Amino acid sequence: MARTAKQKPPPAPPADSMPRRVEPCVATLVDKPPKGSDWAFEVKWDGYRLAVHVEAGEVRATTRGGYDWTKKFGAIVAEARELGHSSMIIDGEAVVLDDQGRSDFGLLQRAVGRKPSLHEPNEIIFYAFDLLYLDGRDLRALPLSERRQFLEPIVAGRTGAIRFSEEVHADGAEFFQVACEMGLEGIIAKRRDKPYHSGRRPEWLKIKCARRDWFVIVGYEPSTVPGGIGRLLLAARKGNSLVYVGGCGTGWSNKESVELRKVLDAIPASRPPVALKRKGAIFSEPLLVAQVEYRAWTQDGKLRHPSFKGVKQRDDSELSLFSMDADAGSRHGVPK
Repeated sequence: MARTAKQKPPPAPPADSMPRRVEPCVATLVDKPPKGSDWAFEVKWDGYRLAVHVEAGEVRATTRGGYDWTKKFGAIVAEARELGHSSMIIDGEAVVLDDQGRSDFGLLQRAVGRKPSLHEPNEIIFYAFDLLYLDGRDLRALPLSERRQFLEPIVAGRTGAIRFSEEVHADGAEFFQVACEMGLEGIIAKRRDKPYHSGRRPEWLKIKCARRDWFVIVGYEPSTVPGGIGRLLLAARKGNSLVYVGGCGTGWSNKESVELRKVLDAIPASRPPVALKRKGAIFSEPLLVAQVEYRAWTQDGKLRHPSFKGVKQRDDSELSLFSMDADAGSRHGVPK
């Protein structure tokens, strides 16, 4: 009886080529969290979006815009080499945490920049939230839940420069409320069952915490449009003085801009109400207040992403609205 030839095992499938760059999936801004068990929720980190590429002989940190910032994130790159895999693309956010564990974009800018900072570059943390490629396999076609299953054992439990961005198991609306009360920038919602697609996508949503307060108008910078305002100059009260908290350049119509400039021109200040040297600034008496929506305070005491919502005459009975905590200029103090 003839002997049959021994069957050879089927060849291993060819490895997926590792892309040099993956354009990131970007969350769509919405007003409120979605409902349903299909959604996973995470903290919205306030930092620089990064993709960490690990391959033979090379580790790179690439920004959302495709820039190579490997040298700026040395501690992250060094730790990525020790994660135990030959090739990976990890999607996440580089942040610096304040003394209450909240990501602070101003602190991050100083840590990666040239300005003197209390925070060193090695204090930058990379929160990993997605895994796009692993050991020769492109994972982008898998649903988020499966990609996270690959990512979690690689980075979960680490306390160094690379950490796992944990999913928060809670109702979206309740989590959002708690996040805002804690002074966080907001939350992210992601569909568990969807693959990874580049660009702005409806399966990733961001819900931002907005703050709204009244600030003293101390002047303006003219607009390039004749008769209009380019930026309102705003102040808050600290002790018995007014302190400049930044300019606001959005939120009004052309008609409102022209009308507001006429009002401010009718109450010119004999001297600047705040210590501010700014070319082209036109100061007014601090008789009006603007309601402004903003995201947070920068490290140097300026409003982040302010948007004008309304104006009224200043009432001395409301002066407490403009007083600032001692730490407001350097952290997340909110005018009271």
